[in-house]
Amino acid sequence: MTTPKLFFRFLLIFILVLLFVPAALAQPETRPVLAASPTPTPTPKPTPTPVVKPAVAAPAAQAPIKLGNVTVSGSFRLRAENWDWYDTNSGDGRYTFGAGTLRVGLSQQKEHFEWMIEAEAPFVAGLPKTAVVAAPQGQLGLGGNYFAANGNQDASVFLKQAFVNFKGFGKYNNLKLGRFEFNDGLEVLPKDAALATLKRDRISQRLIGSFAWTHVGRSFDGLQYGYNNKGWNFTFFGARPTEGAFQLNGMKQLEVDLFYAATTKGFKTKNSENEARAFVIQYHDGRRLLKVDNRTAALRNADFANKIRITTVGGHYIGVRKAGSGKVDLLAWGVGQFGDWGNLNQRSGALALEAGYQFSGKVADKIKPWLRGGYNYSTGDKDATDGTHGTFFQILPTPRIYARTPFFNSMNLEDAFAEFRVKPHAKLALRTDLHHLRLSSAKDLWFAGGGAFQKQSFGFAGRPSNGHRNLGWFADVSADYTVNPRTSVTFYYGASAGGRVQSAIYPLGNRMHFAYIELTQKF
Repeated sequence: MTTPKLFFRFLLIFILVLLFVPAALAQPETRPVLAASPTPTPTPKPTPTPVVKPAVAAPAAQAPIKLGNVTVSGSFRLRAENWDWYDTNSGDGRYTFGAGTLRVGLSQQKEHFEWMIEAEAPFVAGLPKTAVVAAPQGQLGLGGNYFAANGNQDASVFLKQAFVNFKGFGKYNNLKLGRFEFNDGLEVLPKDAALATLKRDRISQRLIGSFAWTHVGRSFDGLQYGYNNKGWNFTFFGARPTEGAFQLNGMKQLEVDLFYAATTKGFKTKNSENEARAFVIQYHDGRRLLKVDNRTAALRNADFANKIRITTVGGHYIGVRKAGSGKVDLLAWGVGQFGDWGNLNQRSGALALEAGYQFSGKVADKIKPWLRGGYNYSTGDKDATDGTHGTFFQILPTPRIYARTPFFNSMNLEDAFAEFRVKPHAKLALRTDLHHLRLSSAKDLWFAGGGAFQKQSFGFAGRPSNGHRNLGWFADVSADYTVNPRTSVTFYYGASAGGRVQSAIYPLGNRMHFAYIELTQKF
C-alpha cells in the first residue's frame, strides 16, 4: 500500500518548506500588521491591541509590503490530507493527497473608506480517482468530494474579493459593497479573550460561513451595512454566494439569495462579561436541482421545479464569569425555521447548550487548561409523506468548525461532546474532543456537507439511516504551533468508531481515520 509512503512524502515537503522559508521563519516575534491580513479587520477590531508598558521599548513591527500608498498582503497555505474511510466493497477510501491555496491582495486604508482587491489560486495534487462510488456509499472522504467537483482539473485562479468599505459616515455607520467574505456571529468580538474564543469556535459560521477550511472557500457578492453605538451593533447583509468550497473555480456566483439581519449587545457586571444576539435569515435557492431529503425518488422528482424559501429566526447568549479561582462560561444558541421546501412546508429547529470552566492557579495560569462540554440538537424529519419537511436546514455554514472530521454536519443530529484545551507553551495550543453522535430521527438521513457550492450539486449529501440512529463515537486531537505571528503549523488527527448507521452502509468495517498537517504563511 502506497498511502503511508505518500503521507510521509508530504510530511517531508512540509519540513523542507519550514527550513527553507528564511524570510518567514527568521522574523522576530512581533504583533501582526492588521493591514497585511487577507481580510480587513471589521469594526470594532476583533483583536485588542496588546498593552505595552511605557518603560519597555516595543519591538519593531515588520513593515508591510508597499506599492506607493497601496499595501500588498496575502497568504500561502499548504496541506497534506490522509483519509482512511469506512471500508467498502468497491472503490478505495484509503489515500493521501496534497493541496494549497495562494491569496494575494492589494488594499488601501483611508480615513473614511478602505478598499481591497484579492486573487486566489487554489491547487490540488494526487486526488483519488477511486474514492467516488455508487450511492449510498457515495464519496469516500473529502478527496472524493474534490474529485467529483473538479474531475481532472487541478488548479484555478479567480477573483476572491473586490470591495470598498465606507467607514464612519454618520459617525456610527459603515457600508461594504462588492465581493467579500462573511461569517455570521462575528460582527463584533468581545474584549474578553475567552468570550472571543467562544464566538469564533462555537457561535460563528453555524449558518453562514466562508467555508475557508476547504481549499477554495466561498465569497459573497453584495453589501454589508453596520451600525455601532454604545455597545450595540446592528448588521444587515444581503448577497449571493459564489461557487467554490470543493470546486476549484470560485469565480461565478450562484442563483442563491441570502439576507441576514442581526442586533448584538454586549454587557458587563462586576464579575462577568456577556453578549446576546438576535437574528433573522432569509434564504432562497433558485437552482433547478433534485433536493436531498428522505422522500422517495419519485416524490423528489415531482418536486424538482419548486424552489426552497426558508426563514430562520434565532439568537444566542454567551457569558464568562468568575467562579472560585477560575472562570465558568455558558453558551446558548437556538433557531426556528419555517417556509417552503419545494412543495413541502418547512418546520424545523436547532439548539446548542454548552458550558465550560477555565482553571486558575500557579500551574494552571501557565498552561491555561479549559474544560468544556455540551449538547447540540437539530430536528430530523419523522414522516416523508406528511407534507412537512422537518429536517433542520443548515443554510451555508462552515461545518468543519463543529465537525472537525467532517463526516457529519448539524442536520438531523444529536451531538453530546466534551472538549479539553491546554497551552503548555505560548506558541503551542493543544485540543482534544470526544463526541457521541446520534441521528435525531431514524426515519431521516445521515447528512454531511456545507451547502451550495456549484450549480450542478445540491451541496448537502444524505445517506440512508436504514432505521438506525447511532452514529457512534468520534474523538480527535490537534496541535497548533505558532512559529511567529505570520507562520503557523497545524497537525490534526480524528477517528470515528461508527454505529449501526455506518455498519448498514459499510458492512466491511465502520472505522474511519483522518489526519492532516498544514503550514500557513502570511505576508
